[in-house]
Amino acid sequence: MNRAARAFWLRSPGHGEIRDVTLAAPGPDEVLVRTLYSGVSRGTETLVFDGRVPGSQHTAMRAPFQEGDFPGPVKYGYLNVGVVEEGPAALAGRTVFCLYPHQSRYVVPAGAVTVVPERVPARRAVLAGTVETAVNALWDARPQIGDRIAVVGGGMIGCSVAALLARFPGLRLQLVDADPARARTAEALGVDFATPADALGDCDLVVHASATEAGLTRSLELLAAEGTVVELSWYGDRRVTLPLGEAFHSRRLTVRASQVGTVSPAARPGRGYAERMALALDLLADPALDALVTGESAFEELPDVMPRLAAGELPALCHRIGYGDPA
Repeated sequence: MNRAARAFWLRSPGHGEIRDVTLAAPGPDEVLVRTLYSGVSRGTETLVFDGRVPGSQHTAMRAPFQEGDFPGPVKYGYLNVGVVEEGPAALAGRTVFCLYPHQSRYVVPAGAVTVVPERVPARRAVLAGTVETAVNALWDARPQIGDRIAVVGGGMIGCSVAALLARFPGLRLQLVDADPARARTAEALGVDFATPADALGDCDLVVHASATEAGLTRSLELLAAEGTVVELSWYGDRRVTLPLGEAFHSRRLTVRASQVGTVSPAARPGRGYAERMALALDLLADPALDALVTGESAFEELPDVMPRLAAGELPALCHRIGYGDPA
C-alpha cells in the first residue's frame, strides 16, 4: 500500500510550502485515509497564515491534528474528506470526514473519522466542520418560532447559520452583509438579504459573524429591547471597541460568545462531539449548501492560493482543495 504523502505547511507567516511525508503503517485501531478534498476555512486559516494568533490563544487555537506551533512552522487545517484505504472492516472503503489539515494521505485513530452519509457528496462534505459550528451556535442561540432574526456577516460561518435557520418555521430572517454580491448566496439558501443600512431592526436575536467592529456595532443596533447578539467572530489579535454606553444598559441587551471548541451546554444532555459532527453531516444532504463552496484549486497550488485568499484577491466562502489522481 502506498504510504507516501504530501502535506501543506505554513513555513512562516505569509509563506506556505508542500512537504513530503512518509506515513507509518496504521495500527489495529487506526485508519489510513486518502484525501479527496479539503477545505480552507477562510476566516480562521487566513489569520493563522498571517501569523495573527495571539500568544495567549496558542493552546486554545490548536487544531486536533496540528503539527508544529504558531506562528510557524505549523501544519494547520480541519476540513478533510477522504476514503479509508486501510483500517477496520467497518470503515474500509468508506468516505469519511476528519478534522485533519491539508495532506494527501494520513493515519489517525478510527474514532477520529466520521462516515459521510451516502446521500452527501464528498465535494460538499468538506463543509461539515463549518456546519458543525453553525449547529453549536444555534444550540447556544436557542431561536424560537416567530423570532425576528438577523445574521450579520455573509461569510462561510454566517451563511451556514442562515442556511440552518431557513429551515425553522415562522421566522423573520435576514442575512446582512456589506457586499451586495452576497445577495446571490442568500437567494440560493432561501434567505432574505439586506445591506447593513437596510436591515430590519427590532430583532429578538442577531447572530454576528462578520469579524468586524462595525458589524458587531450594527448587530447591537438591530436588537429589540432585551435582545441577544450571539458572537461567532474570532478577531485574532485585534481589539474591538463597542458602544456599551448609550442605550445598551437601559435596553438590557446581551452579547453571548459561542465557540465550537466546546459543545454548547444548551444541547440535549449526553450529546458530545461525535453526535454533533454526525448531525452536521446529515444536514449536508441539502444541495442548497453547495452555494457555500465558491472556488476550487488543486492541492499543488496551495502555496500560491493561500496568500491570495488571505489578501482577499480570491473572494471566497469555502475554498475547496482537490487532490486529483490518488495514484
